[in-house]
Amino acid sequence: MEFFRIRKDIPFMRHALVFNVISLITFLLAVLFLFTRGLHLSVEFTGGTLIEVNYAQAADLEKIRNGLSKSGYTDIAVQNFGSSQDVLIRLPLKAEQNTARIGEGVMQALNAEAPGATLRRVEFVGPQVGKELAENGALALLLVVVGIVIYLAFRFEWRFSISAIIANLHDVIIILGFFAFFQWEFSLSVLAAVLAVLGYSVNESVVVFDRVRETFKKVRGLTTPQVLDHAITSTISRTIITHGCTQLMVLSMLLFGGETLHYFALALTIGILFGIYSSVLVASPLVMWLGVSREQFSKPKKVENPGDNGAVV
Repeated sequence: MEFFRIRKDIPFMRHALVFNVISLITFLLAVLFLFTRGLHLSVEFTGGTLIEVNYAQAADLEKIRNGLSKSGYTDIAVQNFGSSQDVLIRLPLKAEQNTARIGEGVMQALNAEAPGATLRRVEFVGPQVGKELAENGALALLLVVVGIVIYLAFRFEWRFSISAIIANLHDVIIILGFFAFFQWEFSLSVLAAVLAVLGYSVNESVVVFDRVRETFKKVRGLTTPQVLDHAITSTISRTIITHGCTQLMVLSMLLFGGETLHYFALALTIGILFGIYSSVLVASPLVMWLGVSREQFSKPKKVENPGDNGAVV
């Protein structure tokens, strides 16, 4: 399916060096922010207190946040839990924490600003649990990366595999760099968005690489940069349709999903935009510089030598 078709190939590879220098600078800045500022981890990773309350009618999350903020609670997370009447409140870890007192304080704050709440439970999440979640999250990220490398190695050849994984890691590091620089809260939902971006970005790379391989096999007389330009240009319509529809859904979550989905949608938005950029303007130049050529996709012709009684050479 195509909305339009570009007849003349766009010379992307002519500016490959410029694009990759921009990517390298962005990548290094993201790494710098990660080391100097670090990620602002949520309660799931750092430990804290979980409080579940219930309302007879749909809860007004904004009033609950305002009431807790006025009472001096900071870095809180408020979201619906199972239904619109059930609310889960996450509070960060504090020294000499007393769950009973915290529960009483939260209920007093809610009664002042958003009355009608019934306390269901108060649980303390220790830092050890958060540490295990962080380790498991990092392990999940590593396994996804390894799986993508293995898949691309079998699907294509090593030049494509290396280029695609560098481009995908480029996307992940830049997302983390944004969260480190702006000190946005990094939660389990954001980690899920990062994992989703990895799969989404590699899909775009596979589509472009498939067209590159197809062009090498079918079209003669084109140089490697021309083949890459043709492959990218011929998939632009598909890219706009796919990523445009996905971005519309993500933007709807970002604008109307409330605070619960805000950072999840924000991570997806950054990942989709940089995923397009990296698949086209990072992975493709890397493939070119690694020496991809037509000979790697064309089988040598069999030539019969009459003097050797029909032997194939």
